[in-house]
Amino acid sequence: MGKIIAITNQKGGVGKTTTSINLAASFAAMKRKVLLFDLDSQGNATVGCGVDGKQIHYSSKQVLAQEITLQDAVIKTNGGFDLIATNQDLIVAEMQLLQDQQRDQRLKNILDPIAAHYDYILIDCPPSLSILTVNALIAADSVLIPVQCEYFALEGLSGLLNTVNQIRDTVNHKLHIEGLLRTMYDGRNRLAVDVSAQLLAHFPDRVYRTVIPRNVRLAEAPSHGAPALHYDEKSQGAIAYLALAGEILRRKEAKKHARA
Repeated sequence: MGKIIAITNQKGGVGKTTTSINLAASFAAMKRKVLLFDLDSQGNATVGCGVDGKQIHYSSKQVLAQEITLQDAVIKTNGGFDLIATNQDLIVAEMQLLQDQQRDQRLKNILDPIAAHYDYILIDCPPSLSILTVNALIAADSVLIPVQCEYFALEGLSGLLNTVNQIRDTVNHKLHIEGLLRTMYDGRNRLAVDVSAQLLAHFPDRVYRTVIPRNVRLAEAPSHGAPALHYDEKSQGAIAYLALAGEILRRKEAKKHARA
């Protein structure tokens, strides 16, 4: 059974989509079968994978509206992973969901039957607590939270953690925090160092050891429609996301041995 990870943060601009694309590519490079579901109507993950959202035949909108099966919408990317692409039509699906009595469970019902076909399903969530984000949290096994080391990081994080706890307590009892990922980190910046220290102090068992640095190549890669690993495999950003994928896999193995 594949693991479904929602990559989310209610605060925008924290590296959520960058993490979704590059983690998917890193898992694929490690011979894992991966599906990236772009659940943000801005479609940045779609464009960052080299897919033109205006040219796609089937998108997440048709999948969520149950007009087609998920398999019909799968696109093979150059990054070695599968993609459910998105464009602004997703806004229509979101409006339709609001009128459905079973709206919170729609994505779960779509992903559960195909989860066994993948090692990882990554969901790139919108930067808000919308019906789409709620769907992702109910469908997911865990939540990966990118956190930029800046002044408002902890304030926004507490609200998201409360939401995760509420969903776990009421609807999705298996939901847990996969990890907190420090992104766009610059060790020369005193504020970044201080916020990083606060994260480690508050969440010592949840913060990944891997830190994603500020990196020009990582920022350039989406405009070339490629993960950093394929744009410049020797860049600090590409190496960092490979390290993150390795850390996630090691944590998974450690938990498996602990249960044995």
